[in-house]
Amino acid sequence: MADFDLIIRGGSVIDGTGIEPRTADVGVRDGVIADVGTIGGSGTREIDADGALVIPGIVDIHSHYDGQATWDERLQPSSWHGVTTVVTGNCGVGFAPVHDADHDQLIELMEGVEDIPGAALHEGLKWNWNSFGEFLDAVDSISHDIDVAMQVPHGALRLNVMGARGANHEDATPDDIAAMAELARQAIEAGALGFSTSRTRNHKTSTGAYTPTLTAAPDELIGIAQGVGATGTGVLQVVSDFLDPDSEFAMLREMVATSGRPMSISIARNPMVPDAFRDLLDRLTAANADGLAMTGQVAPRAVGLILGLECTLNPFLTNPVYREIADRPLAERVAALRDTTFRERLLSEAAERSRDKLGGNLIGRFDLLFEMGDEPDYEPSLDSSIAAVAARSERSPEEVALDAMLVGDGHGLLYLPFLNYVDGNLDGCHEMLVHPHTVPGLSDGGAHVGTICDGSFPTTLLAYWGRDRDRDRIPLPFLVQRHCRDTARTVGLFDRGVIAPGYRADLNVVDFDRLRLHKPEIVHDLPANGRRFIQRADGWRHTIVAGRETYHDGIATDDLPGRLIRGAQPTPNGA
Repeated sequence: MADFDLIIRGGSVIDGTGIEPRTADVGVRDGVIADVGTIGGSGTREIDADGALVIPGIVDIHSHYDGQATWDERLQPSSWHGVTTVVTGNCGVGFAPVHDADHDQLIELMEGVEDIPGAALHEGLKWNWNSFGEFLDAVDSISHDIDVAMQVPHGALRLNVMGARGANHEDATPDDIAAMAELARQAIEAGALGFSTSRTRNHKTSTGAYTPTLTAAPDELIGIAQGVGATGTGVLQVVSDFLDPDSEFAMLREMVATSGRPMSISIARNPMVPDAFRDLLDRLTAANADGLAMTGQVAPRAVGLILGLECTLNPFLTNPVYREIADRPLAERVAALRDTTFRERLLSEAAERSRDKLGGNLIGRFDLLFEMGDEPDYEPSLDSSIAAVAARSERSPEEVALDAMLVGDGHGLLYLPFLNYVDGNLDGCHEMLVHPHTVPGLSDGGAHVGTICDGSFPTTLLAYWGRDRDRDRIPLPFLVQRHCRDTARTVGLFDRGVIAPGYRADLNVVDFDRLRLHKPEIVHDLPANGRRFIQRADGWRHTIVAGRETYHDGIATDDLPGRLIRGAQPTPNGA
């Protein structure tokens, strides 16, 4: 009989604690790491990791698989990128608790905020729940390729308690607040990992209304936080515009202080206020110095948009000539756009009219649009923009953009980096990634399926910042620690993210030299034939969840060991 269920032999182990790599074997028994070092025994299965890295499973704490986790066993694209645990229910949106009459409103909120097709949600969601605990049971009834943890969303709480008053941004009464706090407490006790809310004007329903939580008063948020704190566990997650940073941060500090629970906030570099992120980082430093556990979630690359003929956005959406064909199948649109007469009409209209830009006035910013190649460049040089290429070739930017989108019979893509891409570089990302009170996050895996594909953030973090960037590279042990152990601990999961005896056997064997991203692609595999972006990668040789292999060179195995995580998880005994 073998001594271990699995032994990974001879890899360069980066264990998640920040120490330098060491050559070692990793032995797994009953889903837990049993030994690390020179292992003389045998394994039921053995993996030769000579020449490869062995790292813990990635813990992605900012995703939106709330719907997908109820109908899909595979939480792709995240699980293609070394992710073994996702935390969903972020940004105050989700599907429980819910009254039967409110299904459509929660779908409209998720569709608008997270760009998930409403038709897919209507067909995919079974709604065999009302309480948050029943929702957890529904997720728990499905086997998954990776572990899933859920947070209770403020939007659902507000609608559940206040009905139309909550959706219409009326102030919560003391009774409303007490009821929301009680529901939050019940959700945490049923297994929610935490509570989330949104305070950004970027979040709107599919009908154009602001998210119900946008204007929630401090007493409402503090009251709900106290409900979470009454359980003695749970985390808080907030996204905010920080339009009045003094009052906003004072409220967030009070939520942490009165609840005794840690909080994470989203931070990005906005080109409109390029230095504001540093103020938030300084405020995090001050909060932690005062004993308040507050962490910034930051992205390893720009937060941007992907444009194309198959996507939600393209530069011609408001062009009346393009609108003549906008509803036709892709092949018919491609044929029309290649027709000389139609093309001339389209480009003439584009040159003559004042463009009514969509996508936050961004889709006509040809100085920020870049053609996306087969190996995407997420820190492109400004002299490779559509505008720059057009100037050099003495063509219009619209013509250059059109030709780029027509590549591959209409599958060509344009990339529009915005947040974090200031002065044509990602220097702000570096500053945020190395700050002592931040962790990688904000991938939005499962969301923005027609405009963004950032579930691939983990591959960018390791390959670009750990290997490919020509300056300010970040040591791999630090990157692994941040996106494995530190993300896990930020949300109360102390049982994973480290390669040491007693920890959960979530592991990756990585061919680091081959680690690279493919170009995103559109597939129609959501319910109701819904469209979404996926993105694959090379270099993830083996992904192991609870000691069982889920992916081998990017190909799914038949094993589905992922489970619902109910609440915070303690540090293993003896670890």
